[in-house]
Amino acid sequence: MPTPNLFKKAMAAGQAQIGLWSAFPSPYITELLAGSGYDWIMLDTEHSPNDVPQVLQQLQAVEAALQPRPTSAVVRPAWNDPVLIKRYLDIGAQTLLIPFVQNADEARAAVQAMRYAPKGIRGMGGSMRASNFGRDMQYVDDADKELCLLVQVETAQALDQIEAIAAVDGVDGIFIGPADLSASMGYPGQPRHPVVNAAINDAITRIRAAGKAPGILMVDEARARECLALGAQFVAVSMDLILLRTAADAVAAKFKDSSGQVVQTAY
Repeated sequence: MPTPNLFKKAMAAGQAQIGLWSAFPSPYITELLAGSGYDWIMLDTEHSPNDVPQVLQQLQAVEAALQPRPTSAVVRPAWNDPVLIKRYLDIGAQTLLIPFVQNADEARAAVQAMRYAPKGIRGMGGSMRASNFGRDMQYVDDADKELCLLVQVETAQALDQIEAIAAVDGVDGIFIGPADLSASMGYPGQPRHPVVNAAINDAITRIRAAGKAPGILMVDEARARECLALGAQFVAVSMDLILLRTAADAVAAKFKDSSGQVVQTAY
């Protein structure tokens, strides 16, 4: 039987899941972070120098971490591509976050890539890691039960399609991308602009009303708590690069800059 997907089960139960966004392509760092106590960790390959071999090692690192509570891995492929989706599923990823899904047709394409025929187009691999190298004879029949598909809406046009995307069978959650959304709305680099915030608030409410789990990356603590209060269920509240950059900049500033100020960015 496939490994139970605790992240999917928690979302189905309506439980909020607090996550950490990870862009470091290093299993050593992944293991450290996975031991911190987050419910989930997002392994990015879209905006980081990460690829299938590194993600395989990162998945192993998450499982190896000594954790105060189980941490689930979420993998973001670089694109809504059936070949990339197949490869990440085959190495054992169970939850995927697919970027830049604009409409129901693109959501259905992602679902198809997640499922074996006759339900979809996922290629059959006989001895891949996901099936314990072929030892799990039930994997093909039962894989769908433990796979979780999150699709990312990150433009104003995609927000208009939320209900249609949510209606696609096989979509478990809809993630709002604040950075790209702000650019598409005419506020590039301002993901917390009041107009963008209002659009995000509305999107979270609509996703919940449509019966799917809303998610977001929001490193501003007060704003992250607002999103959770509105009903967001999977929220990444920090990013490993920011944690390291902020700490490194702060220490340097103590010795090099009498102001002690830490530079802030759009995130």
